[in-house]
Parts: sequence; C-alpha cells; structure tokens
Amino acid sequence: MGRTGELCGTVTGALMIISLCYGAAAVNDPAAKTKTYERAQEFMRQFQERHRSMICRDLIGFDIGLKTSLTPDERAIISRQCPEYITDAARLLEEIL
Repeated sequence: MGRTGELCGTVTGALMIISLCYGAAAVNDPAAKTKTYERAQEFMRQFQERHRSMICRDLIGFDIGLKTSLTPDERAIISRQCPEYITDAARLLEEIL
C-alpha cells in the first residue's frame, strides 16, 4: 500500500469493506466487533493460503518500496500479477460477505 512493499493494498481495501459491512455502529457492540474480526481473519487466512503471502514484495517478487523508478520488466510483473490479486480478493470478499 502506498508503494511501501508492505501489506498489499488489495488486502487493505478488502479489510476496509469488511469493517464497513460488519463493524460496530456503537462503541459497546462486542458482537459486531467479534463478527468483523472473524470475517477479516478468514479473508486474510484464505488470501494468504491462495497466494502464500499478503505482503506486496513477496507477491510481486521485489521490494517496490526500495524503488525510485520501475524497470519495464517490473512494470510488466505488476501489470500481470496485481490484477489477478485484485480479482481473487474481490471474489473471496464476495464469498465472505
């Protein structure tokens, strides 16, 4: 997220959607918090199981956070792999929601 090479932005976005759908509307709603955590953990478990990681640099094979510019090969990797992660995350999110 934000070209840091850390948590994949797709995972972050999915967790935000889970929180919006199941998050507590009131501070003292522990059941909603529990449900949100369960759904978030299930998403992360399945994403990691499918892709071996949730960390950008592991997923694309290089640390984008260390780059000031990308080579054509690195751009090709991102153009090829990231849409697959996004599509899979959307499908997985749909199942979980």
